[in-house]
Amino acid sequence: MGTKDSGLSNKESNNTAKPNIAFIGLGNMGAPMAENLLKAGYTLSVYDLSAEATARLQQAGASVADSPKDAASNAQVVISMLPAGKHVHSVYLGDDGADGADGLLAELPKGTLVIDSSTIAAADARLVAEAASKLGIDFLDAPVSGGTGGAIAGSLTFIVGGSDDAFAKAEPILAVMGKNIFHAGEHGAGQVAKICNNMLLGILMAGTAEAINLGVKNGLDPKVLSDIMLQSSGRNWTLEVYNPYPQVMENVPSSNGYKGGFMSKLMQKDLNLAMQTAKDTDVETPMGAKATELYEAHTVENGEKDFSSIMARHDSSVLS
Repeated sequence: MGTKDSGLSNKESNNTAKPNIAFIGLGNMGAPMAENLLKAGYTLSVYDLSAEATARLQQAGASVADSPKDAASNAQVVISMLPAGKHVHSVYLGDDGADGADGLLAELPKGTLVIDSSTIAAADARLVAEAASKLGIDFLDAPVSGGTGGAIAGSLTFIVGGSDDAFAKAEPILAVMGKNIFHAGEHGAGQVAKICNNMLLGILMAGTAEAINLGVKNGLDPKVLSDIMLQSSGRNWTLEVYNPYPQVMENVPSSNGYKGGFMSKLMQKDLNLAMQTAKDTDVETPMGAKATELYEAHTVENGEKDFSSIMARHDSSVLS
């Protein structure tokens, strides 16, 4: 275990000979990411607890495995998209400790490339990376930004932490699923950059909803106000492509009952990760803390709805 050579090289990763890929985690993000790899001609073995999710990928051309270890049995690359750090720990390290002896890492040949695109604590990513390194396995933390729309379109942003060599091997594979690929630094750097981004996104969404509500309650049309702010100094991403007020913008969750998109409970998870990182490094984040407080209250009843549903804090009628 962990002694064979995977055979993955930079030449092979540049598509002269596409490596076999194991894809673990086929949720709202993972499934379309895996489908884009299939469309690009990669051979995939997939695993997920959901039979519906695996059936979807099987129909698209993937083989279905009974376990993560089974999925990775003939793979040179493993990609995972899992809900939280505990799931990443369980898959790669097992349930008996941090050395990887009971997890997937112990089953992988030397030289295997592991790309974890889950959003987890930087400390958890570094823990898995350290165990992987001891076994001669290349590990990257590569969380994404861009939501389900970006996953479907293959236009995600990948924010990667790990060695230069591992990044060079991964880049052509990531380019199939994403349009912007950043090497943020060493192990854990991808996670730090991601939670900084999502903390800012949570602040922007909460603030944009608050500003629109102020205008609406004082007689302004929400679309007119949004257009004004979009062309003024308050311009931001939420106004550009993800307006939180219903029927202001087409093809966004707010105009579809806040269904789909990025669930509020996932935003809450990411904000909590940012707050934990801030605490661990003694960094002040008062606006991040306020956004965390707002989403914590909001997710009690609206955790499954898109994070733009924070608008309902000001006007509950938007949910009806």
